[in-house]
Amino acid sequence: MSDNEKYMISITSEQIIDDDSDQMEVLTGGNFYIHNGKYYISYKEYDETSPEDFYSNLVKIENDIVTITRKGTMSSQLMLEKSKRHQCIYQTIAGNLTIGVYTKTMKNKLNENGGTLEVSYTLDFNTGLVSENKFLIKVTPKGNNNVNEVI
Repeated sequence: MSDNEKYMISITSEQIIDDDSDQMEVLTGGNFYIHNGKYYISYKEYDETSPEDFYSNLVKIENDIVTITRKGTMSSQLMLEKSKRHQCIYQTIAGNLTIGVYTKTMKNKLNENGGTLEVSYTLDFNTGLVSENKFLIKVTPKGNNNVNEVI
């Protein structure tokens, strides 16, 4: 973690495919700021098998729309808007893939001090359900050592 990362970013995610659940937790340093009424969360995600490789992630929250942009060896952009379906592009080794994203729920409890963002959504390909997904992002200033108390 670098000294210019002023926030702790905790991300808990779950993906369900055919009744099989896969959960992941990430705790990393990052940044959080508000600009023109929009919230921004930025952090790097490192590859466990190849620590020199990383993705730069930017989460932009504007009203009821969350846009997650991931840049690295393969880039993607996910647009989440409550009760709406969007087409998104994912880069894969085999080429670009267009997927459908339907946002079921969105709870934005961010303020100038940090807070939480909780989203659940489905992914589909050729209109067939691929997975059910949800994530919870907690943003805490680094001076606050108790990440669990941010509500």
